[in-house]
Formats: sequence, C-alpha cells, structure tokens
Amino acid sequence: MQDVMTTIEKRSSTRGYTEEPLTETELNALLQAGLQAPTAANKQEIHFTVLKGSDPILKELEEEKNRLRDLQNPPHNFYYEAPTVVILSADSDFRWSTLDAGIAVENMALAAEGLGLGSLIIGCIYDALRGEKKDYFAKALKFPANYRYEIAIAFGRKAMTKEPHTYNADAQITRL
Repeated sequence: MQDVMTTIEKRSSTRGYTEEPLTETELNALLQAGLQAPTAANKQEIHFTVLKGSDPILKELEEEKNRLRDLQNPPHNFYYEAPTVVILSADSDFRWSTLDAGIAVENMALAAEGLGLGSLIIGCIYDALRGEKKDYFAKALKFPANYRYEIAIAFGRKAMTKEPHTYNADAQITRL
C-alpha cells in the first residue's frame, strides 16, 4: 500500500472500468476501510449495501435518476459500468449521518487508490433514493429500518486514468 499523502495526491474519479471483478480480499479491504471511519459519538450507524454492477436494482436506479433529470440515453450509467457498487445508508434521525457517510466513503476511495483500484464517489442518485420511490429502493437495497441513502461509491479496475483535479490554495484557504 502506498504512503497516505501519495495516495491522496494520486486519487481521482474513475469513469471507465474493466469487467474484471474485485477479489473477495479487495472488497473486504474496502469495506474494512469504510467500517474503520470515525463516526460522531462513535455511533457506527453507517450501513454498506454491496452490489455487483449487474444487479437489476442498479438499472432501476439508473432509470429513475434519468427520469427525474429528464435524461435520454446517457452514454454511461451512473456508476460507469463498474463491477462493484456500494451504497451507504444511515440512521435518518441521527444528525451527523451525512457527515459520517462522507468520511467513510472517502476512506474507501483512498483505500481503493492504495490498492491500485479505481473508484467513483456517487451523489447523482440522491433524488432517486430520497424521492417518491425511496421506500421501494430502501426495501430493495435492504437498508435497516429508519435508514436512508447518504452516498455511494463504485469500484473496479481502471480501464482509463485521469489526472487528479487541480486546486487554487490561495483562493481556498484563509489563514488567520
């Protein structure tokens, strides 16, 4: 595994994957990274639903996302044909669940990069999973009772690479 700062510097969103599935060891390492993320008050309320990219519920999510966004035949599905998608849900009554899920998904993205895998953090299905079909999707994805979608992440072997994003530290940092 790479050193942490190198991993952070190299990580970028992957929008093209090979069909080769993750190994059980790789998937377990990614899930462990998510489970090891800190949570407010150590509540550990994040739930991880693991799906193969071929799972039919992902097609239904794609269709609902496209319907809500009035998209016709986008060139890729929302997870860019990745072989694995993990959907994070959390206790809808816990104030810090959204933040906790974001921390967990970033741990997973960095672990993926460290393992030489690609990842894509996914928010574009928010409306589909929080909209009029939220109960249907929550049941289909086996969210625990009173849990709701927070964020998702796709994983796979990179079929393409992209440079990490640039930033403007002078504009984004204020030192007092």
